[in-house]
Amino acid sequence: MAQELILKVTGMDCDGCVKAVTRAATGAGTAPISLDLKSGELRLPADADVAAITRAIQRAGFGVAP
Repeated sequence: MAQELILKVTGMDCDGCVKAVTRAATGAGTAPISLDLKSGELRLPADADVAAITRAIQRAGFGVAP
């Protein structure tokens, strides 16, 4: 069983974007394990609510690639 989930976040181009996406994910109920600006990889615990986090990230103005 996977220990973490990985989402690909699009539209980030600075550290402020990383902070905004981190706040959005945390506000949706799950603190990210990590978020890499260069790759756009958002690592989450395996039990994270992906749908809620995706909606929160989109409301913050970023995309989540399939």
